[in-house]
Amino acid sequence: MKDISHGRYHARFAQCDTDILAAQNLRHRAFGLTSPSGRDQDDFDKICQHVLIHDTNQQRLVCCFRILLLDHGAQIDTSYSAQYYNLTALHKFSGKLAEIGRFCMDPSIHDPDVLRVAWAFLTTYVDDHAIAMLFGCTSFHGLETGPYFDTFALLRDRYIAPNTWAPQVKSPDVFKFAARLRRKPDMARALKGMPPLLRTYLMMGGWVSDHAVIDAEMATLHVFTGVEIATIPPARKRLLRALA
Repeated sequence: MKDISHGRYHARFAQCDTDILAAQNLRHRAFGLTSPSGRDQDDFDKICQHVLIHDTNQQRLVCCFRILLLDHGAQIDTSYSAQYYNLTALHKFSGKLAEIGRFCMDPSIHDPDVLRVAWAFLTTYVDDHAIAMLFGCTSFHGLETGPYFDTFALLRDRYIAPNTWAPQVKSPDVFKFAARLRRKPDMARALKGMPPLLRTYLMMGGWVSDHAVIDAEMATLHVFTGVEIATIPPARKRLLRALA
């Protein structure tokens, strides 16, 4: 698969252990972790492909994520997300899936072009591997649900997963926002509280679980997120392919 460049940013697969170490170091810093090793690492790193995005002007890593390729839904219980969600409904999904995990950016970077390059790279990956669904855990910073009530109310109203694929509760510590929240969302606050990655997923026709997992280890809240490639709006597909 070819590398992707856009402006000052360049996306490519990790090529060696040093690349993966750099990604783990960036993840540790971006997620605000405090482990003595200075690295965020787990067993999934060994079975995933790692994508690195560099700022070619400053010669530094600014974004990374990893991809786990699955041939069909019956393999989904081997994914990272399956630790936190009951994904039995997706066992019958017949197409290829790709789990996007540990997506993060350097905390000092706020350039939307980084996200554009990431999605351009993913678009090429989806086309090259005939992926039918992207999925993963999309994170909200911190463990307090209150700051995100309006965002969760918006997700409840517009973006809950179809019953066909709906994830069920598995984690012991969850916030069942679809059942518990009764408020009407304030749109300004809802959009302000929405992570940029999740916003992009939703713009492509994505959907989420009806509950958020409270992940104390990573100090985040997260929702399961899925995007069926066949349902991405044609205009959005054309834009992504133009970048790729």
